[in-house]
Amino acid sequence: MSAPRTLVASDLDRTLIYSAAALALTMPDARAPRLLCVEVHESKPLSYLTETAAALLTELGDVADFMPTTTRTRKQYQRINLPGPAPKYAICANGGHLLVDGVSDPDWHASVTARLATECAPLAEVREYMAATADPAWVRKHRIAEDLFVYLVVERELLPEEWVKELAVWAENRGWTVSLQGRKIYAVPKPLTKTAAVREVARRTGATLTLAAGDSLLDADLLLAADRGWRPGHGELADSDWTAPAITALPERGVTAGERILREFLHACGRPGTATAA
Repeated sequence: MSAPRTLVASDLDRTLIYSAAALALTMPDARAPRLLCVEVHESKPLSYLTETAAALLTELGDVADFMPTTTRTRKQYQRINLPGPAPKYAICANGGHLLVDGVSDPDWHASVTARLATECAPLAEVREYMAATADPAWVRKHRIAEDLFVYLVVERELLPEEWVKELAVWAENRGWTVSLQGRKIYAVPKPLTKTAAVREVARRTGATLTLAAGDSLLDADLLLAADRGWRPGHGELADSDWTAPAITALPERGVTAGERILREFLHACGRPGTATAA
């Protein structure tokens, strides 16, 4: 019998890679892990993982089909330079684009947009509501991502919690989901999911085992659809104590959680994950 084929579908931001603000380096400075920068934007370093995590990710790419699974747009995703073999597949825009060797599959994108047109309120309605109700005192940017969903960049300490709750209720009634991640508030159509794209890739690769990791509300369906899933000790899912039978809630927070998740992936693939800190 041939060995089982494993698909590893992992969220990126605050799951495997971390901005400087999200690193959560709580240990003494002398014991902090060495970091590898994996994203540069406008000539500035933006995202990191530990050097040990980089070695683990390289090892993972040799034993499984590793697939980045992100809410980032294609342009934002393409700024990232992950160690290890280049992934054949990647999911961007929360499932709106399925990249094959870096190129969006047009048939997949067409099928997604057709679903959105019939199953939820239009993007323009959601964008206009958010623009009309958000206070410029705490909003820094309004963004439309790939003509699929909308998000705001906000001053988190000034953001009224009640506004987020009211937006979530309003969006729910129109077939949309709201997610607060760091300084960004996302409004995403419910039919736009990472899960559907992951299932398609599992079909194409013949994967018999699917592993997943993520930290936000937008990752919940992905984790539930996987055979096994992990979430870090930070993020929306951790804040709400979200869990499920096949989900492991890890205690680690920040960049060390990314390292732990990669070790868990390798262990599930039958590899010990031998990389250690330099």
